[in-house]
Amino acid sequence: MSGAARVLKFGGSSFAGPDGYARVADAVGRRLREGSGPLAVVVSAGPGETEALRERLLGVDPRPEDETLAGLLTLADTTGAQLLAAALHRAGVGSTVLAGARLGLVSDAVFARARLVRTDPGPLASALAAHEVVVVPGGQAVDGRGRPTWLGKNSSDLSAVAVAAAVGARRCEIHSDVDGVYSADPHLVPGARLLPLVSYDTASLLSLHGAKVIHRRAVEMARRCGVELVLRHALPPFARGSRVGARGAPVSAVVLDRRSAALRYRTEEEADRAFAALRAANAEAVRLDGGPLVVAVGGFLDLAEFHRRRGLVPGEAAGVPVTVLRGPVATTRLAADADGAVALARRLHATFDEGPAGTGRPLRLAGV
Repeated sequence: MSGAARVLKFGGSSFAGPDGYARVADAVGRRLREGSGPLAVVVSAGPGETEALRERLLGVDPRPEDETLAGLLTLADTTGAQLLAAALHRAGVGSTVLAGARLGLVSDAVFARARLVRTDPGPLASALAAHEVVVVPGGQAVDGRGRPTWLGKNSSDLSAVAVAAAVGARRCEIHSDVDGVYSADPHLVPGARLLPLVSYDTASLLSLHGAKVIHRRAVEMARRCGVELVLRHALPPFARGSRVGARGAPVSAVVLDRRSAALRYRTEEEADRAFAALRAANAEAVRLDGGPLVVAVGGFLDLAEFHRRRGLVPGEAAGVPVTVLRGPVATTRLAADADGAVALARRLHATFDEGPAGTGRPLRLAGV
């Protein structure tokens, strides 16, 4: 098949049941007919499947080694890739699955939140030359010794950008449960507005503070490699919402991830050590001003076990963070619990001036 490869990523919300795989297979078939060149399709595990594997592991060993965790959790995405390949076969579309060591993505040896260090484009190039569609399970790599590593929760975006960079694609389409970047989580905050054009800087800052629409390291890799991100909805008609690239208007937004947790330490020094340890472990964290406070972003990390293994004094729960962004400036407030955080996010977002998002005029936040 002639033409450059195109890269699509489908998040877990695309695969809620067997019908989801059929819908995505139909969409992939249409995309093949609409353009030239093969498709690399990166897929996440179905809803709840990664969490279910983690719970099974904790039932066997409440304190598993990270290497075991990585080896098990990557199976969820591999299962999703094989199921999509089966749906493509049924739809008459030729495909192959490229997973694990065969993929060519090499990471460090931080098994459960690994960082990519290099990519061998050869396996992808060979597979795309021989097949209409190459299906790639997200979140997978191997370390320098060939051992399975996991790129972390919601890291299929990162896999997709790495694949796009490896095959020389200028853009990468990310399908998720929303059609783009919004001024707040539209599932939680009524009136959240779509931002059609977002800069890499803004998308990275939003993700750092807990916005789930795009993985922060995916944004950073896209910036380095010059890959534009096109965000689309995960379900038909796969509406396109935002583009993330080098340019974008200044925006204001409210960021809330109810799984994030703020921790208060006894001293600034203890907070600094905990923050440094989280970052060294490739975990997303934010060091707050105004006290010995650290935010562990996004959940999916046993904080008590993390502190125990590293000999850190554990911090006390300080609340759920809600962050307001005004251009490049982030201000975080703490709510007592998840419900209070949603209420706070709604109050803060309601103070934004109404105005067409993405027009270049910053949305002013009053009273903050």
